[in-house]
Amino acid sequence: MAGRVLVVLCLSWLSQQVRAEEIKSPNRNLTLNFSLQAGGVPTYSLTYKGRPVIKPSHLGLELKNGQALTNGFAVTSSKTRAFDETWTPVWGETKTIRNHYNELTITLTQAATKRVMLVHFRVFDDGLGFRYDFPKQPELAYFVVKEERTQFALAGDHKAFWLPGDYDTQEYSTTTSKLSEVRGLMKTAVTPNASQTTFSPTGVQTPLMLKSQDGLYINLHEAALIDYSTMSLDLDDKNMVLESHLTPDAQGNKGYLQTPCLSPWRTIIVSDRAGDILESKLVLNLNEPTKYKDVSWIKPTKYVGVWWEMITGKSTWSYTNATNIKLDSTDYSKLKPNGTHGANTAHVKEYIDFAAQHHLDAVLVEGWNTGWEDWFGQSKDYVFDFVTPYPDFDVQELHRYAASKGVKIIMHHETSGSVRNYERHLDTAYKFMADNGYSAVKSGYVGNILPRGEHHYGQWLNNHYLYTITEAAKYKIMVNAHEAVRPTGLARTYPNLIGNEAARGTEYESFGGNNADHTTILPFTRLIGGPMDYTPGIFQTKISAYNPQNTSFVHSTLARQLALYVTMYSPLQMAADLPETYNKHLDAFQFIEDVAVDWDDSKVLEAEPGDYITIARKAKGKPNWFVGSTCDEQGRTSTINLGFLDPGKKYVATVYADAKDAHYEKNPQAYAIRKVSVTSKTKLTQYCAPGGGYAISLVPSAGK
Repeated sequence: MAGRVLVVLCLSWLSQQVRAEEIKSPNRNLTLNFSLQAGGVPTYSLTYKGRPVIKPSHLGLELKNGQALTNGFAVTSSKTRAFDETWTPVWGETKTIRNHYNELTITLTQAATKRVMLVHFRVFDDGLGFRYDFPKQPELAYFVVKEERTQFALAGDHKAFWLPGDYDTQEYSTTTSKLSEVRGLMKTAVTPNASQTTFSPTGVQTPLMLKSQDGLYINLHEAALIDYSTMSLDLDDKNMVLESHLTPDAQGNKGYLQTPCLSPWRTIIVSDRAGDILESKLVLNLNEPTKYKDVSWIKPTKYVGVWWEMITGKSTWSYTNATNIKLDSTDYSKLKPNGTHGANTAHVKEYIDFAAQHHLDAVLVEGWNTGWEDWFGQSKDYVFDFVTPYPDFDVQELHRYAASKGVKIIMHHETSGSVRNYERHLDTAYKFMADNGYSAVKSGYVGNILPRGEHHYGQWLNNHYLYTITEAAKYKIMVNAHEAVRPTGLARTYPNLIGNEAARGTEYESFGGNNADHTTILPFTRLIGGPMDYTPGIFQTKISAYNPQNTSFVHSTLARQLALYVTMYSPLQMAADLPETYNKHLDAFQFIEDVAVDWDDSKVLEAEPGDYITIARKAKGKPNWFVGSTCDEQGRTSTINLGFLDPGKKYVATVYADAKDAHYEKNPQAYAIRKVSVTSKTKLTQYCAPGGGYAISLVPSAGK
């Protein structure tokens, strides 16, 4: 009898270990498998058209106190459901988005602790999202995360487009290599930044773009990052296994949670076509619908600004050259102006005039407020109050003047990394904006974070970023956050988050330059989670033209700068160069004036990460299409089919292209503009210079 009982118990235990669940994507190309391995270890795997994408990989979290939530589990229940909806974004790359997936939910109970953890898997036609769910329970109320132990076991030594893992910055050049080469290249990949904290010789950031030797394109990221630490990935380069690595706080803890609670989604986008990665809406679909009932005040925006002249060193943010400034005791009217301050009333009016003349929506002004003189690198808590202008900046007059021209002014809040100081002044600053006609703010988080020891990408800071967005919404203010965490699709839920930086933008062209392939990679990496305020449109590529001491140059032809308005999607687009330069090239500037910032449709015509991207987009509510193409330092000939145009209609195509002798280093300003008549049956062939590209506007012919 005892032997029979033992056999039954063993068989019962074994059934739990081998119990497996399978679910497929709606088109059945992707298959997700879940199982418990020996010891009750939750494990998943993913295949695409029968080819392995993720080999069996472990799931779970390690806690600071108590037994880890990584093993000892039994499957209590499982359920599946299908979901299919179409929703309309407030702004976006397409007019509508389909959210179609099959879902598997596994309920796990840890025998030794009676703790319950659910894992939700959603399989879309273009990938997989999964997250942890901790229901309210007496056995698990408050807990501290030591580390998340989610694995991504890869099927090979893939080609990777990676950034060094860092708790404080993503402003690195992308390194392209095999995963096995990451360790050897890490030292040169880590370049100086105002705030940086790398954590591993094989640590990399997400979004991580991969390409397998047999031609699978794989992207790893996260979605709906709320009340949780940012995930990086640590590579076991012997076994090609990536494991989650969360950003710690000042005490080294990775997260503080209270049930019921959810982790962010972990995302895997996969296809055998590179363009599918760019067209994926998986990350957006894993976020919740908008929280706002009224979104009429959220407007896609095209703008110029008093910014590039400071970045290049032509002018300054600060009003004086004084040092040892204390904001609460300094009378700026008694200080000698330095004569190089950019944000003065007369100069800002020149930008407003240019914006009005060329039908641009707004002017960004940086350096308008007191405190810029000596804060950088000083770890000062109270640097800015966000409401006090310098003596030469007349808030009321500029408000009146801009309004008379139909132009908005974009506020700038540099927090200097002092998050508690920003929150101290936040409501007053937003009210000041509302009172003076500012509907959007560019915020910055340059330098190490205060309170000291916190990191840009920790749970506490992520909660702060979201707090600023929701508080801004109370005043109908849009937010463009720089140096904040990279986006994870939260703009669906909070669409006043109209832009982010969180990568090396155009400003680095003045600090030594971005690689020529930079803009052929960013759409596959940084832009997967949301739009970037990349600030394109630089026509004067020699920085010395503005500042003789700066020998940097923009690693791009002028024609490619136009293409970026299409390939680098954002509802917030800056014409970043100076009006005086644009006035010398008004024929080329016409594309910037014409190009839309909100879209009804988008199609990837050509794409290969690190080499080239060509995208066509249809303007919101209009019949006009725009095409942009960018390539790397090799140059190429692009051939595209215009089959996306309405059949039977004729269009006038204005092509802004590299001249035959154009080159991003040797002859960047060489461009040619031509007009041709085209239809949906037309195929266009266009030369792209090294570091170059082209832009096309397509307008229906009159009377057709």
